[in-house]
Amino acid sequence: MKTVLVVDDAIFMRTTIKRMLEEHQFDIIGEAANGQEAVEMYRKLLPDVVTMDITMPGMTGIDAVKAIISEHPDAKIVMVTALGQQKLIVDALESGAKDFITKPFNPEQIVQVLKNVTADSE
Repeated sequence: MKTVLVVDDAIFMRTTIKRMLEEHQFDIIGEAANGQEAVEMYRKLLPDVVTMDITMPGMTGIDAVKAIISEHPDAKIVMVTALGQQKLIVDALESGAKDFITKPFNPEQIVQVLKNVTADSE
């Protein structure tokens, strides 16, 4: 079972992602509400994959990606973004994110992206 750290400043979105993934045999080992929490939790938990919101107060998702990748170059991070944030998606991918999901998304979409991203670590 793949372990996941869910990062989003909206508790509703964290809960939604968590439920979708748990129904598809992912193990949610942590949740973070901002980029700084995400970096700290990644260090402690070393999840197989992270879902990372791009826009959050304080440390953004992109800054968190940079911080995590600088310490853990093999980290698998999937960005979660709203429509119309193409520039931010490009920045995130250039910073080390492996893929992205655009809100609103369905369970099959998020599950498939996470399976693809973690496939090489099986």
